[in-house]
Amino acid sequence: MTIKEKAAAMKLDSTLMASKSTETRNRALANIAKALVENQEEIFRANEQDLAESEKNNIPDTVVKRLKFTSQKLTDVIKGIENLIALPDKVYETQFVRELDEGLTLVRESCPIGVIGVIFEARPDALVQIASLCIKSGNCAILKGGSETRYTNKVLFSLIYQACIVSGLPENCLFQAEQRDEISELLSCNESVDLLIPRGSNAFVRYIMDNTKIPVMGHADGICHIYVDKDFDVEKAIPVIIDAKIQYTAACNAVETLLIHKDAVDRLMPDLTEAFRANRIEMRATKDIIDKYEGTLVEEEDFSTEYLDLIISAKTVKNIDEAILHINKYGSHHTDCIITEDKEAAGHFMKMVDSAGVYQNCSTRFADGFRYGFGAEVGISTGKIHARGPVGIEGLLTYKYKLYGNGQTVCDYASGKKEFHFKEIS
Repeated sequence: MTIKEKAAAMKLDSTLMASKSTETRNRALANIAKALVENQEEIFRANEQDLAESEKNNIPDTVVKRLKFTSQKLTDVIKGIENLIALPDKVYETQFVRELDEGLTLVRESCPIGVIGVIFEARPDALVQIASLCIKSGNCAILKGGSETRYTNKVLFSLIYQACIVSGLPENCLFQAEQRDEISELLSCNESVDLLIPRGSNAFVRYIMDNTKIPVMGHADGICHIYVDKDFDVEKAIPVIIDAKIQYTAACNAVETLLIHKDAVDRLMPDLTEAFRANRIEMRATKDIIDKYEGTLVEEEDFSTEYLDLIISAKTVKNIDEAILHINKYGSHHTDCIITEDKEAAGHFMKMVDSAGVYQNCSTRFADGFRYGFGAEVGISTGKIHARGPVGIEGLLTYKYKLYGNGQTVCDYASGKKEFHFKEIS
């Protein structure tokens, strides 16, 4: 069966998937968690195959870090599934009720999007998270993972799919696309696929957007910033900056650029330089910084680079507004942080920085659906339409309007015989 044929079958099953009860969807999630635990040795063996292949094919270290599926990652995805089960069901939730006139009532109700195609990077845990979120939100999903994790993904998908079928979900609830050339076919499925979520490089996401009629949601680069304002606490600043860089260097929410108020440089840099040295972080900085502290001279292109490595750009700015202008120009609208004890400065920064996540005095690594209490995420959206930031259950739902009448006709209102009175009903 081709992708196009499978997508058409999934479209037909999408209403059946949406109609499944909370209990059925939660049961499927519980069975998935159980299957992953019971078959973990098979999963780890498959992951070892992927790691061996990556070594043979000289895959970059940043990719290898993502494709490793350890016992800790298994624990994390199980915890994510358990959190999803515990979350209240948002499917078919009444958002508002409005009486337009006597006997004419409008209801807005949430509902699943339908069929979602997710093309994601070489992270086996991403497959589990994405499938789980689609199940919880009542959506069918076509999943295409990176070829570097083909063995792990194949085992994971098989376990997840079987758990879904045993739990009573429809036959076409999930499908795994395994061949690279299937991506082009998926992009042509605009009659059956309702939304595409690509996760990968800027060039890859742009390619998806330029070659499909299907709505696309997601983000390309993760160029995140930390700005250290003049009124800051050095004991907060150092751990936050280091965590944002090294806690998971290859993540899209790792910090890539550090902006420092000119009056903060000499209080921050002695301790920070030492911390960078201890953690083997290479600093590429403006001349005023490297003249007094170690580092290499930063180039203009560095400010537009997502390193995904132990490298950080650093620049002195004369005030908070220059920092904001820099972030809005060079950033990817992902997650940016201000380190300050000044509430007014923090409020100004959070209002003016045009990003999906704006933080004060904490690591950019908090930009994550699990850490936001969403259970997991299908990705992070840096756009402004429909969903923004970590995309959890609510980001995978849309809504419909239901109008309940009693024989009313528009001509009575157009002629003035009747009038709307628009009354909100709690």
